Amino acid sequence: MKIFKIMILGFLAGSFSAKAQNYTNVPNGLQLSTKDMLVKIQFYGPEVVRIVKYPLGKTFNKESLSVIQTPVKTSFSTAQNGNQLTLKTKQLTVAVSLTSGKVSFSAPNNTQLLAEKEQGASFTPFDDAGNKTFTVRQTFVLDKDEAIYGLGQQQHGKMVQRNLSLNMVQGNTDDYVPFFQSIKGYGLFWDNYSPTQFKDNQEGTFFSSDVGDGIDYYFMYGKNADGVIAKMRELTGQVPMFPLWTYGFFQSKERYKSQDELVGVVEKYRDLNVPLDGIIQDWQYWGNNYLWNAMEFLNVEFPDPKRMVNEIHQLNAHALISIWSSFGPKTKQYHDLDSINALFNFNTWPQSGSEKWPPNRDYPSGVRVYDAYNPKARDIYWNYLDKGLRSVGIDGWWMDSTEPDHLDFKPSDLDNQTFLGSFRKVRNAYPLMTVGGVYKHQRELDNAKRVFILTRSAFAGQQRYGANTWSGDVTASWAALRNQISAGLNFSLTGIPYWNSDIGGFFLNNFKRKLDDPEYRELYVRWLQFGTFCPMMRSHGADAPREIYQFGKKGDRAYDAIEKYINLRYTLLPYIYSTSWDVTANQSSMMRALMMDFPADKNVLDINDEYMFGKSILVSPVTSAMYTQVSGSGANTVKKEDFSELKAKETYLPAGTAWFDFWTGEKLEGGAKTSKETPLDMLPLYVKAGSIMPLGPRVQYATEKKWDSLEIRIYPGANGNFVLYEDENDNYNYEKGAYSTISFSWDDLKHTLTVHDRKGFFKGMLDSRKFNIVLVSGADTSGTGTKKEIQINYTGKKKSVKF
Repeated sequence: MKIFKIMILGFLAGSFSAKAQNYTNVPNGLQLSTKDMLVKIQFYGPEVVRIVKYPLGKTFNKESLSVIQTPVKTSFSTAQNGNQLTLKTKQLTVAVSLTSGKVSFSAPNNTQLLAEKEQGASFTPFDDAGNKTFTVRQTFVLDKDEAIYGLGQQQHGKMVQRNLSLNMVQGNTDDYVPFFQSIKGYGLFWDNYSPTQFKDNQEGTFFSSDVGDGIDYYFMYGKNADGVIAKMRELTGQVPMFPLWTYGFFQSKERYKSQDELVGVVEKYRDLNVPLDGIIQDWQYWGNNYLWNAMEFLNVEFPDPKRMVNEIHQLNAHALISIWSSFGPKTKQYHDLDSINALFNFNTWPQSGSEKWPPNRDYPSGVRVYDAYNPKARDIYWNYLDKGLRSVGIDGWWMDSTEPDHLDFKPSDLDNQTFLGSFRKVRNAYPLMTVGGVYKHQRELDNAKRVFILTRSAFAGQQRYGANTWSGDVTASWAALRNQISAGLNFSLTGIPYWNSDIGGFFLNNFKRKLDDPEYRELYVRWLQFGTFCPMMRSHGADAPREIYQFGKKGDRAYDAIEKYINLRYTLLPYIYSTSWDVTANQSSMMRALMMDFPADKNVLDINDEYMFGKSILVSPVTSAMYTQVSGSGANTVKKEDFSELKAKETYLPAGTAWFDFWTGEKLEGGAKTSKETPLDMLPLYVKAGSIMPLGPRVQYATEKKWDSLEIRIYPGANGNFVLYEDENDNYNYEKGAYSTISFSWDDLKHTLTVHDRKGFFKGMLDSRKFNIVLVSGADTSGTGTKKEIQINYTGKKKSVKF
């Protein structure tokens, strides 16, 4: 068979044709026609390619809401062999059938990564509120045992996202991102915002979206999970830094009913010497439901909000406040938004003007969701937020119901017109638009204070908007706690690194005695231990308050365990903040599924109850009751605490490295399970050999003490590196280079730690400091880890320490 080869610079325009074929150059790619559709292949870089398909005779013009990267000039070659056309960069090969339009992707060594199914593209005519368009679908063929991850956050407890069917419409506890990545080192982003079906079974794997003028997806080859995430962020946006204080502990509840109560919680934590950095005010500070989300303190129990915030600041804490995506009919925002036709007509929360439960439908609230797709509506939203809440000193935004709440759903609700077309067409991108509106407006006004947003929903690209997503109003149970782990890990694997859950679960429907239920107290402690190792540590919920003093006093098991882990969180701040810099600067992730760091160990691919926090600490949350004795059933159920027998949890330690028990220093071999006794205050934690871990001082809030005397723990057994990152803690000067890094490297053969020259400078930077270097040397004959310590003075110049 005769083969035609032509070298092409992808950024050149032009056209050519081969005998009996029809394909032309487009910028950075090629376009071809089959008998019934047009296929466009466009490189965004050597490892990333966009595939667009649409019916012949139609047009496809789309400006992505998620993708912000412009195509990078990319050199590629083409070759034709019969009816197959191959486009090849240095990192990726794309083959397309000139007859069927089927596309496949291969690595540089010609190993096939992914292929579309033959005749796998379909376009079904669809009337979208008067707009003649299509329901679009593309089916792919995965290897039989290929593990894939991502797709956002679901509550089903699955780590590997195979053999399932998802109806991808944003909800309270499910955040959908139509992106998955494979253990084979590639990722696929389906760039569509309408209600979408994802399905994987023995017949294939497909995305099918209700509305689309064409099929539009991006394939990226990153070689490993971190590489795929890096490519996804290059496409959809990089991650800004959060302030240091946001990595401290947050207390919240549904809801503090006065400003005195809110400030009093902070005062109580300070009196108890328990660390706290954030206090959060939930809804109804605005008054009744007709004033829903007025963004003003109209409730008489909040008479002087500026004084309230000042008192919180004087206690060295920060205030977040609840804001919503909807407005009551008596608010100023409602009037202004209605005047530009920027309010939707479907039922949302709250359903009644009365605050009593259940809702009295005879008095509907009249609350309506605003059109966040409309730039003028986003301006109105911000202007009231700025004037009503930012002006009194609020430090961050708790954006609730960003999916948004859609009650009593009717298909015709999706006919509501937005600034960008029907609500159906752009439904799933709502959180991206409303969160992005707040971030962009605040950045335009203020570079002295970093944006911090807590949001209930997310979509592809939201990592660029300074937002931390929480898992919604989950109901407290042991199953729910376990499901949070895989939910957070798969969410992170879509490229959005900041995630958390309501510590203790939001609703306590399963625990009629609330905090008097010993099983719930045990669950809360275990959830808080898990929360210690999430990007945000936040206690929140309805039905019962969750402040530490609600669980007893010092000397009580639950209280002491809670205090222990809040203090541990603060000890780890240098490690956590440096990890956050790795996320921003190097496209890393904070919560890391085990497959990210140990892809060669097949035992870890589907583990859903362990993960890495940063690249050093393996976290193994306890997700079952151990110390609650249950007798009877139904209304006669009796629960009692029973600590007479010490229980244990089994943890798999990935192969390819040794591990150290964080608590004892005991050295363990990887590739096997280990059992750890787990009294109520014990969470199994293991540190990877070769890790270098900075530990900070005991503090009451994140910035109380400078890091002038840090403990630097070395876990030997492999070479290791760590970069300690520092900056001014809460502004954007780091974007201009105002930060410093100190690199540590461990030579395991020479048993030598090198502290390299400090790089960079920022205002207030320490000129000199002490490092207490601790070598964790494994278990001695008693089974307890031993340590060797050397203290050095460091003035920014290279120093080496030999053990």
